[in-house]
Amino acid sequence: MNPVESSLRTRSEVERAVVELVEPLLAHVSPGGARVRPTATGAHFPDVAAELEGFARPLWGVVPLGVHADFGHWETVRAGLVHGTDPSHDEYWGTAGDYSQKHVEMAAVGVGLALTPERLWEPLSANERERLVAWLTQVNDADLHDNNWLFFRVMVNVGLRAVGARHDWEGTQESLDRLESFYRGDGWYTDGPADEGAVDYYLPWAMHLYGLLYAHLAGDEDPERAERFRSRAAAFATHHVDWFDDEGRAIPYGRSLTYRFAQAAFWGALALGDAKPDALSWGEVRGLWARNVRWWLDQPVFTDGGLLSVGYRYPTLKTSESYNSPNSPYWALKAFLPLALPADHAFWRADEAPLPDRPDVTAQPEAGKVLCRSGSDEGGDADHDHLFALSVPQESVHGREKYTKFAYSARFGFSVASRRPGPGRAGHDGALALSLDGERYATPATATDTAVDGTTLTTRWEPWDGVSVRTWLAPHLPWHVRVHRVETDRTLHAEEGGFPLDRTGDDEGAYTHRTEGATALARYPAGVSCIADGFGGREPTVVAAEPNTNLLHPRTVVPTLRGTYQPGTHWTAAAVAASPGAEAAPDGRPTFAVDGDAAVVETPDGETLLRCSPSDR
Repeated sequence: MNPVESSLRTRSEVERAVVELVEPLLAHVSPGGARVRPTATGAHFPDVAAELEGFARPLWGVVPLGVHADFGHWETVRAGLVHGTDPSHDEYWGTAGDYSQKHVEMAAVGVGLALTPERLWEPLSANERERLVAWLTQVNDADLHDNNWLFFRVMVNVGLRAVGARHDWEGTQESLDRLESFYRGDGWYTDGPADEGAVDYYLPWAMHLYGLLYAHLAGDEDPERAERFRSRAAAFATHHVDWFDDEGRAIPYGRSLTYRFAQAAFWGALALGDAKPDALSWGEVRGLWARNVRWWLDQPVFTDGGLLSVGYRYPTLKTSESYNSPNSPYWALKAFLPLALPADHAFWRADEAPLPDRPDVTAQPEAGKVLCRSGSDEGGDADHDHLFALSVPQESVHGREKYTKFAYSARFGFSVASRRPGPGRAGHDGALALSLDGERYATPATATDTAVDGTTLTTRWEPWDGVSVRTWLAPHLPWHVRVHRVETDRTLHAEEGGFPLDRTGDDEGAYTHRTEGATALARYPAGVSCIADGFGGREPTVVAAEPNTNLLHPRTVVPTLRGTYQPGTHWTAAAVAASPGAEAAPDGRPTFAVDGDAAVVETPDGETLLRCSPSDR
């Protein structure tokens, strides 16, 4: 059940959407107001922290709403704040030690104190205020993860400072200095030190968003730092626009994707932080923001009770992380920060503008990506557009499939590994999966060497001693090509997958599987997906993926090439394409050849697209 009936075309409709999103949670609020437990699933942290999430995360929408409009349930919120910070109350949130999840949720309270003190601070008694301060200031004594978590300390102290409560401003500045050390230039941060931090959605919806919040809330006191945060965010916006398609979809990549329309939060934060990029109008910024939120609210992301579910486009725990509690998805409400702005701000006065013209292919070496727009059909039908990213691996403990595939698609998503072993169970779409025994397959967990050279990406993977795989990726729209040089001292079993495809319609026979020659192709009402073997020797097949492992669709198939490599050195390659509107494989498929010790990829008219040599770095 979708509780949101607003079209988000006007500010008042956006305000109503916040209320409609939060109200289903009220049935699950504890008697004291401090805890929310909508379902029985859990996360790796204790239940009290998960239930605190249910109290705090809706504040990301409720607080901006409350700056200029009424929520209607502030008494419940204040009761929760009072009881959750009272050690003598049954609903006390408890102490927050080193690396506690509770520090994450403190940030929303800190922002609430700064933006809506008349709602969350002024009505409290002196004793209630003191207990709130005592609970929040635990963040100043605890060790926090050396990444975006340091911003939680910043947000808490900004809020306490705003209401004249005791706080640690020196520690806040030290945390900000550390956060700025993660900056890499031209708008790019890593989420932590360069040799440890990933480049993913935590850059826009955390690193930049909190920096813009700081600029908005404390910019008068720290103008130079505030200006740095604004200029960096504006620079990043000119890159991040390439992650969104014309209809508002964003490329799914990395962890925490259950936060869904938090993808739009960066665009709203640009307005709150007054950081409009020179290359984008306010109408284009608002369009990017609104289309993403609107697209999400039109998807089956809700439970029957109107709650945001854990999952991505539909409810599934298989794609979640160990820290995703039933309340975690409400971080999505960070998208509503623009409601803290007055109605006459340029963001709200601007009409939504379409996505600006973008190149078909854009390299982003800072992210290890090449962004590709395969374009609409001749009639300009956006339903035929396909936005995807070619990618080099990043190391992460939060699921290798979320960081190490060759390709990530806004239209077709990606899949995680099955719970069961065996062929087709390793999340091999967009990847090369290898096995020593033909049963336990694995995709890359780490890469020893990666590079982005123009629009060509290279990587090296060494899954076992004596086994090395060097891969070259390059676009040739609507195709992309993959070339692998496999060196092995033992027998390897391999399967390489194309884009996953929604198999809805198979019960009515509305599908085609073709596995002839060296090509595997699947066609369903959702579109067509194919993979063609460049050098031959591999068996084409269409694999039915385990249900609920794909982010976008519960049931998918993956066109796949399967082969076995004996000890030695092997060249192998594939051309891959998918379209949401095509009836058959697209034209213009590249060709492959071996020239001495190099592999060569050519366009159909004989132009060299890629030359892969083992001596390349």
